Amino acid sequence: MRLICFLLTVSLSWAANVDLLVTARYVVTMDRTRRVIENGALAIQGGQIVDVGPAAELLKKHTAKQRFDRPRAIVAPGLVNTHGHAPMVLFRGIADDLNLQDWLEKFIFPAEARNVNPDFVRWGTRLALWEMIRSGTTAYADMYYFEEIIAEETRKAGLRGVLGQSIIRFPVPDARTSLEGLARTEKFLQQFRGDPLIVAAIAPHAPYTNDDATLQACRKLADKYGAPLLIHLSETERENADSLKEFGLTPTARLAKLGIFNGPTLAAHGVWLTDDDLQIIAAKSVGIAHNPSSNMKLSSGIAPVLKMLKLGIAVGLGTDGVAGSNNDLNMFEEMDLAAKLQKISSHDPRSLSAEQTFAMATIEGARAIGLAAKIGSLEVGKSADWIAIDLSEPHALPLFNVYSQMVYALKASDVSDVMVNGRLLMRDRQILTLDTAAIAAKAGEYKVSILSSLKK
Repeated sequence: MRLICFLLTVSLSWAANVDLLVTARYVVTMDRTRRVIENGALAIQGGQIVDVGPAAELLKKHTAKQRFDRPRAIVAPGLVNTHGHAPMVLFRGIADDLNLQDWLEKFIFPAEARNVNPDFVRWGTRLALWEMIRSGTTAYADMYYFEEIIAEETRKAGLRGVLGQSIIRFPVPDARTSLEGLARTEKFLQQFRGDPLIVAAIAPHAPYTNDDATLQACRKLADKYGAPLLIHLSETERENADSLKEFGLTPTARLAKLGIFNGPTLAAHGVWLTDDDLQIIAAKSVGIAHNPSSNMKLSSGIAPVLKMLKLGIAVGLGTDGVAGSNNDLNMFEEMDLAAKLQKISSHDPRSLSAEQTFAMATIEGARAIGLAAKIGSLEVGKSADWIAIDLSEPHALPLFNVYSQMVYALKASDVSDVMVNGRLLMRDRQILTLDTAAIAAKAGEYKVSILSSLKK
């Protein structure tokens, strides 16, 4: 009997106490001390991080069901894309080199009216998810039509999403009126309430596409379900000028007067926020999605990111949609451009360091979308959302500073592995949760049908 007990004890001592041990050349934690662990490791159990530290220490402390070794890689928090319109990838490149109003009114809104339906949204979302996983994005904020389909596909593919059903005052593909849009949104909020990967949100498109009553109804509905509100804000100089002419207020001041910021809010762009606007944004803890590629491509301007950060505003990075305001979902490109834009606009090369910029793509992006308690850094108790970035290509060598390398040198194509909530979505650059051949074929079919619709 004693022998049996002894053997049982020995057996249990060798039993795995964690699901997965991940080791890497560098582990970039993005915790409060911004700890970078050379030859580091993560221990993961039940989809959560249970230990972080030097690999030598964790290998002594833990036995794992699986080992995942990346001796020539950086393991870092997954990237957080704070603003986009996922299905619009199927419109990639149909309307380039235009200002925002012409782009929207002459091309995008008509193209959407002729093409967007549930099937379009489903396949467009799958294509966007493929691109995001492949380039290291593990969480994203989105606003579009038929958002429940976007949520379904996002959950199946394993990504994390803060997904907003769009509300616009004129007829759109999934609602003829704003009231119909609000009704759809309430069903959407009910359907995904408490989902482990999906945060359902309400997304009044912009102040200029909604009246006061609709904006207030959106806030009321968001409050009823404890949901965030997503909105475009002060993207262009014209938007501000029109608002001042019609209401005597900037878009930010108007929304504040209506009480729209009296709850979790994420505002996209913020290019033309005044100093008074910024004070409102800071006081109301509104998150900002900074979209450098989009703002440059549409010639909207350069957002006052340095002022935002100085006020403690949560500023994340976003790609925006892919239909002409930005033609890809590449967050590595956004990091590079974000840092350089602030340097040129401030005439100071020290502005917006590589470390600050990477924070905007990870922990600050998570804070902007309201998920910093769960993601954005590699810390004990947080979800196992991480990426591995390969360091074997020539542009990765030599490496003196990991932040500099990630922001200014490494590419989206260097991402080799992606995990969300303890589930591997990509391993050795192979997507595990999507049928990429089917998606590619469907994208080709949609190219033909979209071109045909534009000729009508």
